[in-house]
Amino acid sequence: MTTYLFAGGGTAGHVNPLLATADRLREREPDAEILVLGTAEGLEARLVPERGYELLTIPRLPFPRRPNRAAIEFPSKWRSSVALVRGILHDRHVDVVVGFGGYASAPAYRAAQLEKLPLVLHEQNAKPGIANRFGARLTHFVGVTFASTSLAHGAVVGLPLRREIEQLELAPARAEGRALFDLDHRIPTLLVTGGSTGAKRINDSVSTSVAALLGSGWQVLHITGSRSPVVDPGMAGYHLFEYCDRMDLAFAVAELAVSRAGAGTLAELAALGIPAVLVPYTAGNGEQAYNARDAVHAGAAIVVTDESFTPEYVQTRLPTLLRDRARIADMAARMASIGVRDGADKMVDLVIAARDSRVTTLS
Repeated sequence: MTTYLFAGGGTAGHVNPLLATADRLREREPDAEILVLGTAEGLEARLVPERGYELLTIPRLPFPRRPNRAAIEFPSKWRSSVALVRGILHDRHVDVVVGFGGYASAPAYRAAQLEKLPLVLHEQNAKPGIANRFGARLTHFVGVTFASTSLAHGAVVGLPLRREIEQLELAPARAEGRALFDLDHRIPTLLVTGGSTGAKRINDSVSTSVAALLGSGWQVLHITGSRSPVVDPGMAGYHLFEYCDRMDLAFAVAELAVSRAGAGTLAELAALGIPAVLVPYTAGNGEQAYNARDAVHAGAAIVVTDESFTPEYVQTRLPTLLRDRARIADMAARMASIGVRDGADKMVDLVIAARDSRVTTLS
């Protein structure tokens, strides 16, 4: 029996591909033991046990970005974290370490190197994080989501997707989605979403411009998220929801999407061939703007900066695009051409190759 330690977490962007890969590996190797290393504060603390995996935690240790007390204390805390993970590797007889970025990953990468264990990692964003930039130097087995990702030893595997997207059959899902959201099958649907928590800029600009969008001959499915509520103007053809637990069906009904450019959202749009107007979130290290590049270069998406996505843009520029059905159809074909539905399988292939290889970590 092989024991795998999956390391990563903090955000859904790290946890979801981790779980998708773990699920696929469990299908292929039912007798394998799969452990997950994370922190008590991250989203993994809830999602991992819910999925039926054992969660092992280590202290959250951010990498210091400026000279301060945390920077002075970092080396000793780093050594303690690595030692803690090495103890887990010993005690649980771990055979392979698989990392997905986040606070728990970097100590796991170093521990795998010291224990001379096979190491595999996946980078979801086009602009890699610190942990994966470090880990990629230690192994040849590196999977990336985007072709434009610059990471040592990176090979494009796509993003491991949740099963409901990976196996979605568009025709029946579209019919089910239209019934669920009370949509008119004769009218094309514009999906507007900023993710589960929402995007205030997108919500505000769209909600004040509903008439212009409806006047373009489209209906609008607007999922606002929880943090920036929108008042429903009560116009026919405008369908407002704060939360949607069937995003697979929301994607299925969409001929065009307006969304942020998170790696998960982009991977799902591409897998389903949905063209998009992308409004990258500006926080963090600007990774969403980098994520959008492959789709833009393929002619599958348009990028509008957050500050440019104004009511004026939605009332003038967006309707021009909506009326150009031939362009949208071409964008859809181009989006489908860069989509990857089997990212979970490709990532598991990489894990198995590492397990079976005599090459472990790089010195």
